Amino acid sequence: MSANSRMTIAVHVLTWMALVRGRGREVVTSDQIAASVNTNPVVIRRSLADLRDAGVVVVRHGAGAGWSLAREAEAISLLDVYEAVRDGGPFALHRNEPNQACPVGRGIRPALSRVYDHAEEAVRRELARVSVADVLRDTLAA
Repeated sequence: MSANSRMTIAVHVLTWMALVRGRGREVVTSDQIAASVNTNPVVIRRSLADLRDAGVVVVRHGAGAGWSLAREAEAISLLDVYEAVRDGGPFALHRNEPNQACPVGRGIRPALSRVYDHAEEAVRRELARVSVADVLRDTLAA
């Protein structure tokens, strides 16, 4: 089972956009971003659409078309990114109802729901304290 990389791709996209903004280029294309991520521009456009819908990036059409950050990188938290791209919480319960005649099947969902809710609260707190600018600084220092 592979981990969902939507969050990682979105943070990569925004970090790269923050880097090039700092170098004087406001508007970038999905092709340019895709070269950094080393993926297809379609994957980048999907990520950018989620980020646009959340107000993290804006798109410009026509001459000079492309994408730019909607606000400074310091003002974009990883929680903003998480909320833009997440599809449910970090953990999921069974797709099908467990066997309710079994004591484990009957109690597993409520037990795990409590644990998962606490874990997500901790994840959200940590993501809220880190900005895209922080990730850029750490990335460049690596």
